[in-house]
Amino acid sequence: MKRKLNMPSIIAFLTLFLFITSCSSQLDKTVVSVQVQTGPEPSPEASVVDRYYLNNFQDSLKTKSIGSVSRGSLQNGTLIPFSGSNFMYFDTASYLSGRAFTHKLVAQTVINTFKTFELNGEKRKFSIMEFSNEHGGKMFPHRTHQNGMSVDMMMPLQKGGKPYYGLDDLGAMHYLLEFNKEGQYINDTAISIDFEMVANEINQMHIEAEKLGLTITKVIFNTNLRDELFATTNWQFFAANSPYITRNLEPVINDLHDDHFHVDFEIIP
Repeated sequence: MKRKLNMPSIIAFLTLFLFITSCSSQLDKTVVSVQVQTGPEPSPEASVVDRYYLNNFQDSLKTKSIGSVSRGSLQNGTLIPFSGSNFMYFDTASYLSGRAFTHKLVAQTVINTFKTFELNGEKRKFSIMEFSNEHGGKMFPHRTHQNGMSVDMMMPLQKGGKPYYGLDDLGAMHYLLEFNKEGQYINDTAISIDFEMVANEINQMHIEAEKLGLTITKVIFNTNLRDELFATTNWQFFAANSPYITRNLEPVINDLHDDHFHVDFEIIP
């Protein structure tokens, strides 16, 4: 049965899309005025994204997450690379609008996860979604993502038993994709969530986080899809050490977490 988002949710996310898209038209002027904190001066041939990254990433100052994921801020956040050999940020406008900043250890956890997959011979390419604002704080329309300790990860998809990337380039509109309770895309049920890879991704992030002194405190996951996740071989293998998966969510929040899952981190005391 097709699920329908209520109108306020649709309006909120369409507003987000229009907002960050309109912001991108002003970015050429903004980017060139930002002072370089570390790293080389961007070349004249560098793309807008490359220039933005070189002008904003920093690795010399200590990152500090203040408060909680739902009420906090971020100091000296690091900008996640827009892309790597096997991953890419999901939306250029979101990236250039300053929504891909995070705690340095979270950035390293995500990057190390993808690096481990690559070293293990995994051929899949991954898409990462929104992190936090440069200085944290409220980031419409998210309720969390405030202290650099949250990240949205796009659900890896498959079609005919092979990785499928045909829906990965929708930008902010990706948040509005709908999947049924079996994890099938409602507009083409031949396309479905690759739950084995989702389980592998969550558990590998958990492993990489602990190496850096972090722990995953919560994974927000559509409750209708929990059984499919828990039935995978990868999840059962790591079950004893797997992070907490949400059991109950408000209907609107639940509906909006079928195309992606959300991860909250915390520094181990």
